[in-house]
Amino acid sequence: MNQEHLIEKANNLMEALPYIRRFSGKTFVIKYGGHAMSDEKLKESFALDVIMLKSLGINTVIVHGGGPQINETLKRYGIVSEFVKGMRVTDQDTMAVVEMVLVGQVNKEVVGYLNQHGGRAVGLSGKDGTLLLSKKLLQEIRNDDGSTEQVDIGYVGDVVKVNTDLIATLEAGKYIPVIAPVGVGPEGESYNINADLVAGRVAAALGAEKLILLTDINGVKDNTGTLLESLSVAQLHRLIEDEAITGGMIPKVICCADALKDGVKKAHIIDGRVPHAVLLEIFTDIGIGTEITK
Repeated sequence: MNQEHLIEKANNLMEALPYIRRFSGKTFVIKYGGHAMSDEKLKESFALDVIMLKSLGINTVIVHGGGPQINETLKRYGIVSEFVKGMRVTDQDTMAVVEMVLVGQVNKEVVGYLNQHGGRAVGLSGKDGTLLLSKKLLQEIRNDDGSTEQVDIGYVGDVVKVNTDLIATLEAGKYIPVIAPVGVGPEGESYNINADLVAGRVAAALGAEKLILLTDINGVKDNTGTLLESLSVAQLHRLIEDEAITGGMIPKVICCADALKDGVKKAHIIDGRVPHAVLLEIFTDIGIGTEITK
């Protein structure tokens, strides 16, 4: 390795130094999903990124998804899913599978991978310590005549309250909380909750410095397909009105806007297909995704 290459490495470390100083002691909430959860090399780079953040004194909370794993298991059980505006209709049988996959399979895989690479991760669902107190979420649909109605799509939930005491206790013990997006209702019933929504609510409840969503695209783009490195909430809403942001990206950016409104300092939408995406976004001057601010 020549001297120039070593100097470049040193310069990279120096670029990260002001960010390390700024964020030590702060809280990051990361939504982990998409391709980053299925590719072995990306799983490793994500685990190492999280462990690096923790070792630098940054409190890191992970909320994971699991849609593909749920689809695969439902298919194996012969259960056909219906969707209303992108939300899975969740009857009792479907909810049982969702909970089994998210809590019993995916959560333990994420925790195991972090611990295998030197972390101290603890897996949780929203039912543990009433972490995610929830209620039924009714989906609004628009009829052909222009009217709207609220549709009951089963055990699909919204977060009413986040029990931050449980997370704080784990963080005080230097653990990394890993949360499956299954909430608990007032009667002890389970709810299937969108993982982006959970991540946003957890970030807001913790007063997080950053909410980071890992996706399978490289960030938010304008009508010309140009990546937008930085956006305000007002600009974000204009992009939705102009139909530059469409489909599944809309709930993600709305989740970010809501979290910022509720006290999160900044939100980031980044490409989880890029190795070490989290570190590249947080500790470099340019970053690799879209930063959203108030």
